[in-house]
Amino acid sequence: MTLSIERASGMTLRIESASDGHSTTIRLIGRMRSEHLDALQAQIKNGGSRIVLDLEEVRLVDIEVVRFLGTCQAAGIRLVHGALYINDWIDKERSSET
Repeated sequence: MTLSIERASGMTLRIESASDGHSTTIRLIGRMRSEHLDALQAQIKNGGSRIVLDLEEVRLVDIEVVRFLGTCQAAGIRLVHGALYINDWIDKERSSET
């Protein structure tokens, strides 16, 4: 399943979802902003109990997305192929909460 979200400014996020019967991989492509979180949450909810978020082609995120990804990790959702800056930012946000 593929879902594309485009803003008036032309910034686009594409969400691709694939399941192998045991887990669901949700692949995010493009620039992700807080306004995309509702669509991503819906994909996660429909994906079942074992979710993997593939961030390999995510190029830009905002602070709300970073916080959301940190919450996903804490809930047991695996984040794979994320850019180093995104992973570092998630870690910094998580450490500032404690």
